[in-house]
Order: sequence, then C-alpha cells, then structure tokens
Amino acid sequence: MALSLVNAALLIIDVQQGFDDPFWGRRNNPQAEANIVRLLEAWRDQQWPIIHVQHHSRFPDSPLHHANPGHALKLQVQPLSGETLITKQVNSAFIGTPLESLLRQQQITMLVVTGLTTNHCVETTVRMAGNLGFLTYLVGDATATFDRMGPDGRLHRAEDIHTISLTSIHGEFAQVVTTDEVLEGTQAEQ
Repeated sequence: MALSLVNAALLIIDVQQGFDDPFWGRRNNPQAEANIVRLLEAWRDQQWPIIHVQHHSRFPDSPLHHANPGHALKLQVQPLSGETLITKQVNSAFIGTPLESLLRQQQITMLVVTGLTTNHCVETTVRMAGNLGFLTYLVGDATATFDRMGPDGRLHRAEDIHTISLTSIHGEFAQVVTTDEVLEGTQAEQ
C-alpha cells in the first residue's frame, strides 16, 4: 500500500537519551530508533517538514528533566538547521506548544508520527491530531514502550501495551502503518 504523503510533516516525539535509563524498565521494539532514522533520512531527502518534540519533565527526578543528561535528544535524531524543535511539558505535543498553529500556518494537513512512548506521549498526541482534523499516520514499528504495572498489581508486557495502544488508535484517530509503507509513499512522491 503506497501512501500519498502530499503535505505531510514527520513528527518525532521524545526520542531522548533518558529513555535508555533503567528507570523505565524493559522495553519492546529495539528497532524503533533505526526505523525513525530511516524515515528522517527520507524526509530530509525530500526536504519535507520535520518537527522534533522534546519532553521537558517538570519532575527533577525524571531522566527527562532538563537538568539531567537524559533530557537530550538521541544523537541519531538531532535536529538539523531549519528543522523545528518543540518542547513540551505534558503528554500531548499540542498542549502548551505552538504545534497546531505552526502546522496551520504552514498549511500542513497530514502528520506521520513516530517516537516514544507508544501509549503515552505518542498516543496522546495522535488522538489530539485526529480530533483536530489532521490526517494522521502512526508508524507502529517506529514507536516503542515499556512494561507497566497495572492498578491491579499485574505486570503487563510492553509488547501487549504497544499492540493495544496501536489497536485503540487505528481507524479512529489515525491509520497505523509500517515504516516500509511510509517509505514506499516517499518514493511515489519523487
């Protein structure tokens, strides 16, 4: 399935060094960053809009707090000159940031979303993007999450959380696609 990516921005959410901290526990999809880099390179080749999002935790103990080294974006996704960097303090990249107005000003109607973590900042941002009327593609193999303890004290595996998050979003707020499907779409636009 080749996607039409006319007027699509690549949104890279919270690919920060702090997510390598043992604080978070076991994670799924170790290939997420490699897939994000493949998409990033394709967007750069096309000179399409790229928006990087960086979480600025308000909690000093968080690996994502600005005073901690984990706040930094991972080296492989560092923004280049001309690429937008937005800092957020909550799960959604739309709350308290200029993201929506930036997209509207640039007449961007489509988002291709990647990043960390699937069920938190990625899912929250995708839900809002869909509600705001953006055609949104969530690249499922370019996201990842961590094991989580449920309110019942039961441990839920990252793979299950990831799959449930993608399932909840697909067809309602966004279309869940693969990196390869998106890359086919970038080739079709050349």
